[in-house]
Amino acid sequence: MRKNSPIALLLLLLLSSCEFFVPGKSTPVERGWKEQLNTELPLLGHRNWILVVDKAFPAQTAAGIKVINTNESLQEVLAFTLQKIDRSLHVKPIVYTDKELGFITPQQVPYIENYKKELLKTLNGIQPLTMLHDTVFVKLDQASKLFKVVVLKTEEIIPYSSVFIQLDCKYWSPEEEISLRERMKQ
Repeated sequence: MRKNSPIALLLLLLLSSCEFFVPGKSTPVERGWKEQLNTELPLLGHRNWILVVDKAFPAQTAAGIKVINTNESLQEVLAFTLQKIDRSLHVKPIVYTDKELGFITPQQVPYIENYKKELLKTLNGIQPLTMLHDTVFVKLDQASKLFKVVVLKTEEIIPYSSVFIQLDCKYWSPEEEISLRERMKQ
């Protein structure tokens, strides 16, 4: 092959622009999940949802749902997400977990108790509410028709380990809303 062969130059250009798949490494889109969350969070408000889900959580087809593959552990993604929400000025989390999680035994999943302890540590004082797993899909279906739902898919393989965060207004409490509505009736 000649030194300045057009074919050689084309081949070199193609190879230099390619991303090669390496098992365990993320694609350029997946590497940027934190950046994607940082971009999405300022646009989200009360009634939006952020889900930090296990590997088997099904992809949804509703237009209001955005799925981001993180290629990271659930605990890492949850900790980062809660930290970002906590630092925001406009939203606070209402956290839900699957009710089924409380009924999984160490005989079924040997490391379940460790997972539950780590989850409570990551939640850092937030007491999660529980709901049946199928109820999650009903809520998502309703919410995604009007509001955005961001799904952060993780590498977690523990059943019913997903965490569902409904965003609420940080600077306006339910009590203030009730008081406002009462004054409006007068």
